[in-house]
Amino acid sequence: MSTVAAYAAPSAGAPLERTTIERRPVGEHDVQIEIKYAGICHSDIHQARGEWGNQIFPMVPGHEIAGVVTATGPGVTGFAVGDRVGVGCMVDSCRECDNCRAGLEQYCQEGFVDTYNGTDRAGNPTHGGYSTHIVVDENFVLRIPDGLSLQEAAPLLCAGITTYSPLRHWNAGPGKRVAVVGLGGLGHMAVKIAHALGAEVTVLSQTLRKKDDGLKLGADHYHATGDPATFEKLAGRFDLLLCTVSARLDLDAYLGLLKTDGVLANVGAPEEPVSLNVFSLIFGRRSLAGSAIGGIAETQEMLDFCAEHGLGAEIELIRADQINEAWERVLNSDVRYRFVIDAATI
Repeated sequence: MSTVAAYAAPSAGAPLERTTIERRPVGEHDVQIEIKYAGICHSDIHQARGEWGNQIFPMVPGHEIAGVVTATGPGVTGFAVGDRVGVGCMVDSCRECDNCRAGLEQYCQEGFVDTYNGTDRAGNPTHGGYSTHIVVDENFVLRIPDGLSLQEAAPLLCAGITTYSPLRHWNAGPGKRVAVVGLGGLGHMAVKIAHALGAEVTVLSQTLRKKDDGLKLGADHYHATGDPATFEKLAGRFDLLLCTVSARLDLDAYLGLLKTDGVLANVGAPEEPVSLNVFSLIFGRRSLAGSAIGGIAETQEMLDFCAEHGLGAEIELIRADQINEAWERVLNSDVRYRFVIDAATI
């Protein structure tokens, strides 16, 4: 075991505090990573504040991890000391169910092992990237291409793959009209990726406050959902709506923006149940769907795609002692567009 520095939430809703945690020894197929940067995801806040249930405290959040390999187990073949690597939202799965065998570890039928606030195969709680080091099985470690800086790559391990996977699954590309609902940590990457895939991209946001940003990121159009006329003007226009917000929306209104056979795919997760009129689906043969991150192979594909197209996240680099302040700013939508912690300051 090794003792490393970390920032942890001691209880639900409590401010994060600097502490130390134990990391397991480097096993046969393990990779030890010195964390350089860790992104702050809104889900970190949900988890640590007890909003999604099943918390394990003390909790070290963070599943957007970028760093450098410092040690490998004797059975590791894919990584060497000095490699630039990343870790996303999961660090293990059963590896035997149909989904795992199909490369869809995020839908493991036994449930994947969360990078933090989970329990590993030995029954120990997992701790995430708000720390200086982590030990992960090589099968759940990603290679970060040289074309991406580590600090801009860190948020791709959640925000990048969470948006890339549904865009690829529902064939965003030339000839397709894609609307991204919300321009935040997830939404800004959705715009970049959808544009790089060749789709016609529209941002749907409450106001026009971020319009200039949206257009610079690659959007072709930008509309305010706070204006009821938007829903009349854009009715029946889109092949795919990718909803990145965690707030309850008028699903019937948004479904009305879809073409026949269009899809409203949710990657944001509201705290409370949502409802809709089923006729919004029936008339137009529309679909309401969801998507969760991506498998390991697809995540590597996403990283390679982003490197090829120069798609790093838009970040604000912070010190570890600014984490609590940054969380409050996330809740106030006061970040453009992802906070990243410099792990050297932990």
